[in-house]
Amino acid sequence: MSVEGTTEVVGKTIGTKGTPKGAWTVTFLLFLFMVVNFADKIVVGLAGVPIMTDLKLTPEQFGLLGSSFFFLFSIAAIVVGFIVNKVPTRWVLLVLAVIWALAQFPMVGTVSFTTLLICRIVLGAGEGPAFSVAAHAIYKWFPDEKRTLPTAILSQGSAFGVILAVPALNWVIVNHSWHYAFGALGVVGLIWVCAWLALGKEGPLEDTQVLAATEQKIPYLQLLTSRTFIGCVAATFGAYWALSLGLTWFTPFIVKGLGFSQSQAGFISILPWVFGATIVILTGWISQVMMARGYNTRVARGVLGSVPLVIGGLILAVMPHVQGAGLQIALLVVGSGLCGAIYVVCPPMLGEFTPTSQRGAILAIYGALYTLAGIIAPAVMGAMIQRAGSTVDGYMAGFTINAVIMVGSGLLGLLLLWPNSEKARLTRGAAPQAASLKGAVSPT
Repeated sequence: MSVEGTTEVVGKTIGTKGTPKGAWTVTFLLFLFMVVNFADKIVVGLAGVPIMTDLKLTPEQFGLLGSSFFFLFSIAAIVVGFIVNKVPTRWVLLVLAVIWALAQFPMVGTVSFTTLLICRIVLGAGEGPAFSVAAHAIYKWFPDEKRTLPTAILSQGSAFGVILAVPALNWVIVNHSWHYAFGALGVVGLIWVCAWLALGKEGPLEDTQVLAATEQKIPYLQLLTSRTFIGCVAATFGAYWALSLGLTWFTPFIVKGLGFSQSQAGFISILPWVFGATIVILTGWISQVMMARGYNTRVARGVLGSVPLVIGGLILAVMPHVQGAGLQIALLVVGSGLCGAIYVVCPPMLGEFTPTSQRGAILAIYGALYTLAGIIAPAVMGAMIQRAGSTVDGYMAGFTINAVIMVGSGLLGLLLLWPNSEKARLTRGAAPQAASLKGAVSPT
């Protein structure tokens, strides 16, 4: 193919600024994909007290169970991230969803702690790449300036996965058994697989194979050591620390720490996610409005995502020093819910300066690094509870650690997130390399 022909193909592939027909259908399906994803995550925390009672687990063992979900999470995310640079995301998403569904069914019967642990590790391996692959798939349907809102909708799958699943799963746990809650999630996962087979498509704005052959590459080392990449990992690490505590320990805290019943805790457990959903949608909308009004992405994405982390951490820091279950729950809900803003802005920021043919891997590595918080945070909370003088003191020590990490990660985000200048700097660095390669292969 001639240079002119190649340029024409690439122009047709990525040059359009419109939103193709079917983009919002795929976005909705991937929103449901994340709904299932987070319903799978939350079930162990929601059923935490019955599981600990039935299997006679200590707080440290239950913390290990919460952490086990993330043992292969990061490794799988990186491996699959490089795969989706070359393989259509439609099929990768399908395989991931099948793994989720099948990993649930062994828990329907009588299980040991070891069996439960293994199934959670397998589930984590299947869910590790989920958000990065789904974001990569969505970005094939939307140009850069229109990506923040679809990213916010995708992120909302986490909140709605909890909001929709918690009442239903808690009803199953209270009226039947925690075993059947896992089985119900397996069935729902298979239903999504059927819907994706029927309606899921690959986005038309980017042809990965064409771009891989024609697009200017940036060395991965430069991308991974860029200040915006480091800032995204640091900021989202703090947010994910809070999220993983919510997934594993929020319901046990409501029941064992504050004395509510399992039925009451089921409804209280959705409050952080309702508040977080509001924050995420507002962040996505405000970010796109700011960009339309001429703000650069340093402000419209970087600052907008980092400041709520700092504020949320300061709110959590107050929690151990107030009295009353209602006020403590309110501070926990607001403080942890503000973390949601960073999930909306970081993937689009990384997409700003990452070549499209490398984006799947970069998003996956980003996800793999920040979700390491999911291994550490539940185990730290379990250790704090087991070693404290009282259960409540242990929880408060764990939430104080969370507050410090959130404030620190938010400040790092404010310091490091400069996506608008990052693109120009990395492109300048890659241009001399491209020119030298061109000279080396030139027939003249």
